[in-house]
Amino acid sequence: MSSPVIYWFRQDLRTADLPGLLAAAATGRPLLACYIHDETTPGEWAPGGASRWWLHNSLLALADDIEALGGQLLIRRGDALTELPALAREIAAEGVYCSRHYEPWAGPLEQALHDLLDGEGIAFRRYPGTLLFEPDQVNNQAGQPFRVFTPFWKACRRQPEPAEPLPPPHTLQWHPLPSKHLSLNRLDLLPRNPDWAAQWNGLWQPGSRGAQRSLQRFLDGPLADYPEGRDHPARDATSRLSPHLHFGELSPRQLWHALQRHCAHHPELEQQRDKFFSELGWREFSYHLIHHFPTIPEQPFKSDFEAFPWIGSDQMLQAWQQGCTGYPIVDAGMRELWQTGYMHNRVRMIVASFLTKHLLIPWQAGERWFWDTLVDADLANNACSWQWVAGSGADAAPYFRIFNPTLQGQKFDAAGDYVRRWIPELGALPDKYIHQPDKAPSAVLEAAHVVLGKDYPLPLVDHRTAREAALAAYASLKQ
Repeated sequence: MSSPVIYWFRQDLRTADLPGLLAAAATGRPLLACYIHDETTPGEWAPGGASRWWLHNSLLALADDIEALGGQLLIRRGDALTELPALAREIAAEGVYCSRHYEPWAGPLEQALHDLLDGEGIAFRRYPGTLLFEPDQVNNQAGQPFRVFTPFWKACRRQPEPAEPLPPPHTLQWHPLPSKHLSLNRLDLLPRNPDWAAQWNGLWQPGSRGAQRSLQRFLDGPLADYPEGRDHPARDATSRLSPHLHFGELSPRQLWHALQRHCAHHPELEQQRDKFFSELGWREFSYHLIHHFPTIPEQPFKSDFEAFPWIGSDQMLQAWQQGCTGYPIVDAGMRELWQTGYMHNRVRMIVASFLTKHLLIPWQAGERWFWDTLVDADLANNACSWQWVAGSGADAAPYFRIFNPTLQGQKFDAAGDYVRRWIPELGALPDKYIHQPDKAPSAVLEAAHVVLGKDYPLPLVDHRTAREAALAAYASLKQ
């Protein structure tokens, strides 16, 4: 029997349109598919609780997909730099194949594996598959990385269209599973005591089949309302594909061409498609930035923000985390996040602006909370989005753009449906006061059975006072 090859799954938990897996299969050698749960990721960026829940279920789905192809998924735990070469030696592998990733630690790990394996005569080959455009593929006219989204995306659109996605390998020989392997439950990814994700199986279907189902749902309905509806959290107008993209259950090429095919039959949806593509472009831009500027998750992209006078307190941070700020649109978003592992994108901007500009709490604190609680927690998207809102990032919103959470609620949740869903204690308030219960007359509050400070908190800060403090803090950076 010829020497086997290893395919190392990472955040590419699918079998279709996976260039590295297809290349490994094309060797004609027996294939061993493995996943190594690497717990050596830099401490604060180890997968958060919500991500671990999703990962467990995604690996379960991947194992089924591999079994459908006639194989089995090997699971091990430990430092990939140790475990992967050890596995290659154990089965006398000819080569190791994987997808390329772009987190700050991913490139150095891939290079270290290449050098180590190459020294032992074992090939290490990595392939694209996470993005539409490789970060080094798109540069400005000076050959430098882009720092502004619009010219970046225009440059991307001038590139050849992403290639058509490819099916799973048709014929595969499989290498026997080594005796040393872990059951998925041994990774201890699921929450227990309490199981705060007990209801999530009814909300999400991790895995490639769930991704395809979510994609079809989006094409058949929400896409038509996407350009406007995506800003209204009570409307079903978003794709909810972000966790599937993050865990690689759906490739960007599959998504791109699914929309192209759909709009070929529905040309009236081309505007909606292009708007969605531009949002996919923000994902590409975030990865472009984190690849070229790897300190973005921890340090402000604009260095003058290192001196920003953050003055918020731990008590304020806790109130924000618990959805107890007294601003209904903010609190509804934070409660949606806690209960579902997800938050509507417009509301993400509102709650992030509130944390950084009303409470003057560092964006890194919000970034870490989202990292732990979002099922789509993605280092590049999370870091770049938080910096954008805070004003310290690439192409960032101006420092004086401070969302008024009351007006945001009134504009994008005019009937209060979103707030009533997540803050039922305010459900009986009339629309006029649903976004500002502290302005409701006592008779209205009494009729709605709301006692402020007991059933629902009073505002944590006054908007006008907080806005003035934020503007003064930003102005201090110029002095």
